[in-house]
Amino acid sequence: MKKLYVGNLPYDVTDGDLDQLFNQHGDVQSAVVITDRMSGRSKGFGFVEMSDAAQADAAIEALNGKDFGGRDLTVNEAKPRKDRGGGGGRGGRGGRY
Repeated sequence: MKKLYVGNLPYDVTDGDLDQLFNQHGDVQSAVVITDRMSGRSKGFGFVEMSDAAQADAAIEALNGKDFGGRDLTVNEAKPRKDRGGGGGRGGRGGRY
């Protein structure tokens, strides 16, 4: 199984559109467009998991830099997500003593 990052997606693309696009190049296990939690709008990128590494490589070769909905796609192997550390904020106690 190989996970691919797909960037520069048109904002109206759905999970189904992404699945359909990559299915032309092999067996898609999952296709997800990442959306903003607050607004529900697409963030313009997503991830596709393909069951076969050779098919995933073929999809990268075929789709990276190709026009899709008026935008040139960025397709590459997804990198493991780095740990962003603890929660936000300033740290410390904050406020007055």
